[in-house]
Amino acid sequence: MSNTIKQFIAAKYFQYFITFLIILNGILLGMATSADLMQKYGLLIQTMDNIIVAIFTLEISLRIYVHRSRFFKDPWSLFDFFVVTISLIPANDGLSILRVLRVLRLFRLLTIVPQMRLIISAILSVIPGMASVSLVLLLFYYVFAIIATNLFSETFPQWFGSLGESMFTLFQIMTLESWSMGIARPIIEVHPYAWIFFVVYILIVTFIMVNLFIGLIVDAIFTIKGEDNKSESIEEADHQHEIKNLQNEIKELKQLIKNVDQKLSK
Repeated sequence: MSNTIKQFIAAKYFQYFITFLIILNGILLGMATSADLMQKYGLLIQTMDNIIVAIFTLEISLRIYVHRSRFFKDPWSLFDFFVVTISLIPANDGLSILRVLRVLRLFRLLTIVPQMRLIISAILSVIPGMASVSLVLLLFYYVFAIIATNLFSETFPQWFGSLGESMFTLFQIMTLESWSMGIARPIIEVHPYAWIFFVVYILIVTFIMVNLFIGLIVDAIFTIKGEDNKSESIEEADHQHEIKNLQNEIKELKQLIKNVDQKLSK
């Protein structure tokens, strides 16, 4: 019975079905934010949501039944359990935060879709390295904020009037959001050589430091993917070895039966 259920919940068609329900649930949660849609189809949306939550609960229950204590040792399974449990708690006006947290169901896609799980695993694995890069980035960020405050605070106090305002403005520039026409060019009209400051800042902070974050994540993705492929190769080799041993045992058994038949015939 347990093996049958295990095969059922591990089957691809079942995983596709759960993925479809997660996406459908996300659409329903989006529709629930519209007052007009809730007025027209509120009962239908709520009914469908309840059915989906019931299926999620059944799925989690089956997984707990199959995996027992191992279920609670897997971080991805614990996340699924947490999300589904929140969905089962009645949300009234006093617990409106629970209604907000129900949107976490969409993050179950991270546990269902292997490619998404790979990206999250990569991000988590590079956190120590990202901390070092973050400190270097913060140092450059802080130094450039002090320089900008000293250079432009008198003429452009709205952007660089204090260290805090300078850091916020430099953060906007780092995102490349309206930095040229909105900030850099007006300052360059007053301070012609200010372009040197902005070009150096963009090159160091945006193009070099930020891309280091991306590089760390991409490298981690390839590393984890390579480890997964290696594990699959080892597992496949183990399976082949087991099959070969089984074939040898069958061959020996056939020979034993043949010998017994020969002795009996004599």
